[in-house]
Amino acid sequence: MTCDLLRERERTRRRVLWALATLQPGDSNAPDLLAILNDLDDQERSDTSCSDKPLELIDVRNSVSVIRHNSGTDIILEQTIPQPWRERFHQASIGSTRIPEGPYAADWDKFLTEWQHEMQHLQNHRVAQAATT
Repeated sequence: MTCDLLRERERTRRRVLWALATLQPGDSNAPDLLAILNDLDDQERSDTSCSDKPLELIDVRNSVSVIRHNSGTDIILEQTIPQPWRERFHQASIGSTRIPEGPYAADWDKFLTEWQHEMQHLQNHRVAQAATT
């Protein structure tokens, strides 16, 4: 997959997740958003350039290097974030403050925590949709 395609896929995922966050499970506006997310998941699974099994969140968290910057704050080394997680983090962090050497480690941790909440909210929507079909 090209970087442009990955960027567009994750940009779309981010926008749809934000839209879904405003809805309660079972909302009549959710099925269209769920269809987009399901399609994105299918694209990711069929992506031949990512033939490895997708990393679990704990594995992603453990794979990223955190270093102490000379400013006294912890930062992460972006190049250690595996794709598609690096692009997901980037899309969720557009406009966030960072230093030139890398994003703040606290922002990375917040992203991973929020991702867990978003995936639970998404699962709640999927369960509610399955109950109505």
